[in-house]
Amino acid sequence: MPELPEVETIRRDLEPELTGRVIVDVEVHKADIVLPPLDPESFGRRLAGRRVVGVGRRAKYLLFRLDDGSLLQVQLRMSGRFTLGREVPDPTEFRHIAARLHLDDGRTLFYDDVRRLGGFRLLAGCDWEIEAARLGPEPLEPGYRAADLGRTLAATRSPVKNALMDQRRVAGVGNIYASEALFRARVDPRRPGRDLEPDEVKRLHRTVRGVLREAIQQAGTSFKNYRAVNGRSGEFQSSLDVYGREGEPCRTCGDTIARIVQAGRSTFYCPSCQR
Repeated sequence: MPELPEVETIRRDLEPELTGRVIVDVEVHKADIVLPPLDPESFGRRLAGRRVVGVGRRAKYLLFRLDDGSLLQVQLRMSGRFTLGREVPDPTEFRHIAARLHLDDGRTLFYDDVRRLGGFRLLAGCDWEIEAARLGPEPLEPGYRAADLGRTLAATRSPVKNALMDQRRVAGVGNIYASEALFRARVDPRRPGRDLEPDEVKRLHRTVRGVLREAIQQAGTSFKNYRAVNGRSGEFQSSLDVYGREGEPCRTCGDTIARIVQAGRSTFYCPSCQR
């Protein structure tokens, strides 16, 4: 599932292209991508004629802000991706187009989703604000301090890896970047959040922010499904220290990278570096 760096990469790709553009028509080819409260027909009718005034991101959500104060919330999940142009650039690759948003400059924003786990929701601004309030703080905001992370962790007995991935505690961090940040901070992912010492919290705060920034600079991490706009691949997978490297030697100490399962997700770590 795309995490903060991947969604932010897509946002940066789309924001200069879509801001100021009018959505003149909407085609929904797969009805299940339109999430309540609207059905596909009402969704298309309400969205047509709206001007995009900005493209934002909150946690793992991509947000199209519209001129009537409403907001189109997109959750990409496992395989959702966008391409923008006058025609699909590679019909052999983009074979599962679920929606088309036709723009006033003659281009079309195509949404392709082979698994159809992603979705679009058209919300009033006030409804989105209620939903956004349930999310934790953005870890890359300038005002997000180590003390904020410390308070979050001090309040939970959950393993620190699970706490980092809880969107109510920290917004946007998922499996890949939680594993990588914990490795860089030399923190065992199984330790209860409240057991971390202040110096460990400071290291973890620094590494969470650092790994997210580096991943954004490299357009995210591409494995099987994720692509930025128009099929562009991320490059951060070449920088991964532990994620997906079970059985391989640690680049720091030479010990073997291990994998465990936490909250139904694979966690990768170095038993020596993260005692």
